[in-house]
Amino acid sequence: MRTHHTAGVLVAAAALAITACTPQANGNGKAPEPGSPSPTASAPGAATPGAKADTLPDLVGKGLQTAQDEAQAAGFHALTSHDALGRDRLQALDRNWKVCSQTPPGGGVVDTDTTIDFGAVKLEETCPAVDAPGPKPVGATMPNFVGQGMKAVRASLPSNASIMVTDALESRMVLQESNWKVCTQDPRAGTKLNGRPVAFTVVKTDETCP
Repeated sequence: MRTHHTAGVLVAAAALAITACTPQANGNGKAPEPGSPSPTASAPGAATPGAKADTLPDLVGKGLQTAQDEAQAAGFHALTSHDALGRDRLQALDRNWKVCSQTPPGGGVVDTDTTIDFGAVKLEETCPAVDAPGPKPVGATMPNFVGQGMKAVRASLPSNASIMVTDALESRMVLQESNWKVCTQDPRAGTKLNGRPVAFTVVKTDETCP
């Protein structure tokens, strides 16, 4: 009797081991494929819901700080701004600037995670009809920089260029180049650069070149 009892225990234990190693059937009665997620688990990397779309306010003509506040209140938080006059000036104190252009334009329905770019000028300045282009890297020849903001001019030249800037009216130090514009340049426009030093005379933006 002891022998038969031991054999029965061994058979039961073997059956339990086989059951534990067998994948459970899914809802259609079939075992899931190896590596497939369980019916209640979400697959890794599953797509998340898209950004909310909303109407973007038209903020042209408002103060830059006000425009930013109203954009954020409407659900748009990815905000940036640039100098609409192409002088590459930073909008350090937003309350001193006003909005001339807006990209994307107001009135449309866009995703709230879209970056909103404001073209701005200082409060006392007049908005241009079209935003002036920002600084672009120069090629092999010297462009015509006369009348352009000195900071944008410097940004256009190679980072290793030797540049000399002097006041065209007095012996003032040119400390904040975004407030100065080019009167003369050497070499002149169209000249091959070939790594040669360049020199500019400048005046403040609201001044007249001599």
